[in-house]
Amino acid sequence: MVLLVHPFGNANVRAVLQALEEAGLLSRFVTTLGWSTSSYPALSDHIRGKLRRNYPLPADRIDIHPVREVVRLLATTFGFQRLTEHEAGWASIDKVWASIDREAARCLRKGAYGEDLKAVYAYEDCAEAVFSVARDMGIHRVYDLPIAYWKTSQRLLREEAQRYPEWEPTLGATRDSERKLARKSRELELAELVICPSEFVRSSLPAEELGSRQCLVAPFGSPTVDLRAAVTEKKADRPLRVLFAGTLSQRKGLADLFLATKLLDTKTIELIVMGSLLRPLNWYRQFADFIYESPRPHAEVLSLMQSCDVLVLPSIVEGRALVQQEAMACGLPVIATANAGADDLIVNGETGFLIPIRSPQAIAERITWFTSNRDQIAGMGIAAQTRARELTWRGYGEKVVAALRELIHQ
Repeated sequence: MVLLVHPFGNANVRAVLQALEEAGLLSRFVTTLGWSTSSYPALSDHIRGKLRRNYPLPADRIDIHPVREVVRLLATTFGFQRLTEHEAGWASIDKVWASIDREAARCLRKGAYGEDLKAVYAYEDCAEAVFSVARDMGIHRVYDLPIAYWKTSQRLLREEAQRYPEWEPTLGATRDSERKLARKSRELELAELVICPSEFVRSSLPAEELGSRQCLVAPFGSPTVDLRAAVTEKKADRPLRVLFAGTLSQRKGLADLFLATKLLDTKTIELIVMGSLLRPLNWYRQFADFIYESPRPHAEVLSLMQSCDVLVLPSIVEGRALVQQEAMACGLPVIATANAGADDLIVNGETGFLIPIRSPQAIAERITWFTSNRDQIAGMGIAAQTRARELTWRGYGEKVVAALRELIHQ
């Protein structure tokens, strides 16, 4: 049996949970807030579907520790910034991750998860304590690393802070403490199997760590999108709609994209920027002209994508940016870097273009190619959607579970 630890339950976490449950291997899901889809039977299906932390698991498989996360959500809503201050705030995101790790370790030490537990599956920033206890108890440790290893990330982002000092406040990780970074190192040291969503993440690991433990590259799944439901007619005589989707940070290469627009004929393109703001909106507008779209429910994101022509994601550091597969599933070619986890998604000239990091010139050249070859976009969009369909969440979960079985029975 396998114990899975994660504070929120993202799409990739849900895929692993489902695969473990279907394989009869899930012992417990340790999280902050969550409930079973079978709970509260009096609620209508419509209302239950609005509860974002619903899981198709039996209620006794979900072990919740909600206090810090509830305080974090309330503090965020009402603007109590001291409570959520980076690392220092009692209800900061860092404290939420560390707290769920400690709770899982405490319960594991007490034997709360049963005597037949064979492995602990935990994610970066919530694995140190539970892995330490698991090692002492002779239980296998599986580490899910959703983004490039911290040493690679820190190097790249510190270089970005020097390239664009004014964008440093958007980088976030450059302000991580030595204590937090040491915890990340300890997590990897304790792991036996590392799950990575892309070759970029795998290659970011130190060579000595790669040689001393198993590592699996398991690409994320894509959403299923029915393009027949698209309501926007794409006319060739309008500007090319170029979409950037993600947090408005230079970690995702937004400053490079803004610089690239200075090299373009702005009459031929329309830049749409969708995502969470890390600075006031007017601060971003000093760098480029764009249409801003705020974050929205997933179905509305997909609808916006279908109104655009191409996605651009010139990321400096990612793991496997899901937005790429979402856009491809919507029939959009993609311009992205290998650091976005796009190396196996993009075939140059067929599903989009791979570009080097830190190259506004390359971004501009590829956008210009699309403005000059509008007649090829539809065919590339079909190829992109075909590639996206080859990657499913079921396949992702099954690949992870197969590696888990091998670890447990070796």
